[in-house]
Amino acid sequence: MISQRTPELFEPGRLRCVETVLPVLSAAERLAMDERWAEAVLANPHLFDGPTVAGAGLDRDGPDGLVLTWARSTYRRRVLRRIPGAPRVSSVFVCVVQAADDGRLMVGRMAPWTASPGRLQLPGGSMEPPPPGEPLDLAALRRHAARELVEETGLGAPSEELTLWLVTRGENGSIGFHFRAPRRPAALLYERFAAMAAAERALGREPELERIALIRSEAGPVGLDGPRADYLGPVVRRHLRD
Repeated sequence: MISQRTPELFEPGRLRCVETVLPVLSAAERLAMDERWAEAVLANPHLFDGPTVAGAGLDRDGPDGLVLTWARSTYRRRVLRRIPGAPRVSSVFVCVVQAADDGRLMVGRMAPWTASPGRLQLPGGSMEPPPPGEPLDLAALRRHAARELVEETGLGAPSEELTLWLVTRGENGSIGFHFRAPRRPAALLYERFAAMAAAERALGREPELERIALIRSEAGPVGLDGPRADYLGPVVRRHLRD
């Protein structure tokens, strides 16, 4: 098992995904989970208990490979992190490293209504489990990353154009798959985001990212403050180094 530090970065040459099942909760653990979830929904009514992928393990597979052990779960189960002694559940997410043609990197700030209000991060989101009988594999992760990119920024990209670049393991053991997209003109990045945000608001919805910015250094964009995803600094440093 890979020892946990916050955050860890890996450059996988190969990826293998193995499905498992989560531990059965005791009656007391389930009651505590349901109570904590009810409190969370009361604080943020936009939360929903939809299906998600839980990370059960991340192991090396030879010198350049990784094995992700995962299970089908729902968002409700994540509140177990705040219950002493309860089985911990790690999230699995995908995100897109989208650079402009001048090398600047796109970051966004999460809207107030989301589960991570004000957080600065790369475009992306929690991984959803495949339909029963279908595999969770690199292709599925890549497709989900492409979908998150268009939903959050308005930038459409064929999934084949996304390349798995880094895997991170950070806060609460969360496992992130970071895909690189082809560079695009800076003006296009802003134009597509503005058009997507305007279309969402015309339908009475607020976009998940309230604002985007292009950054040249780990210091981040001027005037775009907020807590940062734990992987953001290391990923930005690696991007600028490469």
